[in-house]
Amino acid sequence: MSLPVPTTKGIRDILVDLIAFDTTSHKSNLDLIGYIADYLAGFGVEAKVLQADGQPKANMVATIGPNVPGGIVLSGHTDVVPVEGQAWTKPAFALSEENGHYFGRGVADMKGFIAVALASVPMFVEANLKAPIHLAFSFDEEVGCKGVQEMLPFLAGHVALPRLVVIGEPTSMQVATAHKGQYVAKTRIVGQEAHSSRPDDGVNAVVVAAELIGFIDEMAKETRETGPFDDAFSPPHTTFNIGPISGGTAFNIISNHCEFDWEFRFLPSEDGPAITGRYEQHFEDVILPAMRAKFPNCNITNEVWAFLPPLKAEPGSDGESFAMALAQRNASTVVAFGTEAGHFQGLDFPTVVCGPGDIAQAHKPDEYIEIKQLEACARFMHRVAEAMRA
Repeated sequence: MSLPVPTTKGIRDILVDLIAFDTTSHKSNLDLIGYIADYLAGFGVEAKVLQADGQPKANMVATIGPNVPGGIVLSGHTDVVPVEGQAWTKPAFALSEENGHYFGRGVADMKGFIAVALASVPMFVEANLKAPIHLAFSFDEEVGCKGVQEMLPFLAGHVALPRLVVIGEPTSMQVATAHKGQYVAKTRIVGQEAHSSRPDDGVNAVVVAAELIGFIDEMAKETRETGPFDDAFSPPHTTFNIGPISGGTAFNIISNHCEFDWEFRFLPSEDGPAITGRYEQHFEDVILPAMRAKFPNCNITNEVWAFLPPLKAEPGSDGESFAMALAQRNASTVVAFGTEAGHFQGLDFPTVVCGPGDIAQAHKPDEYIEIKQLEACARFMHRVAEAMRA
């Protein structure tokens, strides 16, 4: 019996509903998760809703077919980035169509993939699967992959070892087998306030922050000039960035506090903790002693508040070969952006990134996805169903 490929109309109808949920990361995703759970229940599929710890959000895991080893996990995040401050010419939370494109926040990143996966559920149910297809939808990927980290213990205990995990981030349906890792940290400086006319009576926390940012910039220059390098990535080295900075109270008061966020994206072959360790060793050995020599209560702390493990390529593995067969690709690629893939790989789940759309359209006003990309993803899902029932 041949299986029907999900229709463009079926995908669109679901995508209309998904885009209408404003699941910006600082808001709840419970209404969207409830919608998906009800949709799955209509096909006799039970969804396990995993309530978040202390906030109005949830992950969701559902299994179609027998929960035996050798299945496939289709994974996506339900949150989107904010639209505030962006010059949208189309409604952000209502799907619109123009010239073969769908527009709306999240159509590419990554509700388009979720819509195709859901539109494929009737086909998955009809296929009489011999190996399972798992759906795993998370919250708060955009703000540090918080949801998937809460989901991991459930996956480890309740999902039989899959043959492949597909993270449906937008790759134009190419199979990506590697990406950089990321650390995001907040550095806090406690100085000593004093009148600005008497600088020796205080320790200026903003000036200390500037010294630390200068050290981070030196690390950035070093990696840019001396590596290590991996030409598969662009740029081919570890990169650094300084984010929001705040500190001080008035121009005529020596600032007694300052804090800033910073991050780095490191090659899969590099040791991320060694980079944060080098930074922390620098302020412990060089900067703090001078501050405390004047005022013992001065302090510097560095808190890593988000961690994204790299996705490490496994050339020639069964998972890579299987993914390329499903996507009908002859070669794999790498991506510059981060995903939840490294967290799944940490469970020893073979993992790739492969989904419809282009990351270049994500996080922008008038975010869009080509309809033909969703149709290509539907054909991918059809091959998934055929493989799991074989």
